[in-house]
Amino acid sequence: MPVSPLPAWRNAALLLDLDGTLLDIAPTPDAVVVADGLPQSLRRLRDSLGGALAVVTGRSIEQVDALLPGVPHAVAGEHGGAIRPAPGAQVVRAVLPAPRPEWVEAAARVAERFPGALLERKQRGFVLHYRAAPQHGPALQSAMLEIMAPEADRFQLMPALMAWELRPRGADKGSAVEALARSAPFAGRRPIFIGDDVTDEDGMAASVALGGAGLRVQDWFGTAGGVRAWLAAAAQALESGEDWPGLPYRQ
Repeated sequence: MPVSPLPAWRNAALLLDLDGTLLDIAPTPDAVVVADGLPQSLRRLRDSLGGALAVVTGRSIEQVDALLPGVPHAVAGEHGGAIRPAPGAQVVRAVLPAPRPEWVEAAARVAERFPGALLERKQRGFVLHYRAAPQHGPALQSAMLEIMAPEADRFQLMPALMAWELRPRGADKGSAVEALARSAPFAGRRPIFIGDDVTDEDGMAASVALGGAGLRVQDWFGTAGGVRAWLAAAAQALESGEDWPGLPYRQ
């Protein structure tokens, strides 16, 4: 995705994906590790930006709190299906359908049939991971499409990094960006969205539409480690009254 010039930091907000962006991808979702120094960098940036720093993720808000306690001002979880606009604020949940229990049971049976596949249950959806068995990706996609076929108008199957995620239609990371942009301290600021996956593209597009920028990790930072290094440099620059440091790639 072409990048717009980064908005001047005094008029910007940072909206950050979690897995693959702030955190290295792990063999399983529960095995992720928060790198040393990341929470400190994020807190420094949050303070420099007047609080305008949010995590926008497919994980639940509770998982973000466990991984980054007290760090982001706002959290949008479940791909925009749940938003907490400020610390301690009530979580706003979109009215979305939940998958049938028998769908989750069917997905569990599919995971058992394909050694190396892993089922991750979410509040309003589920994911079949195949990182440990990449040869099963097409078969798992077919199985997921068959499971959701009775209600394909209300649910969608999204490709992720070595995974297929079933989630309800009606909320995405783009709608999360738009919702955050209507609340303080994000209102009136231009969002910079950083993400690594197909599910982040809506957030990138919404940020560009709001006069900000959308940055794909692979294109501009290389890896999550590259994102963390840039965030650390940005924290130092902003505290010194300077603007954003240069992006590592595509200068």
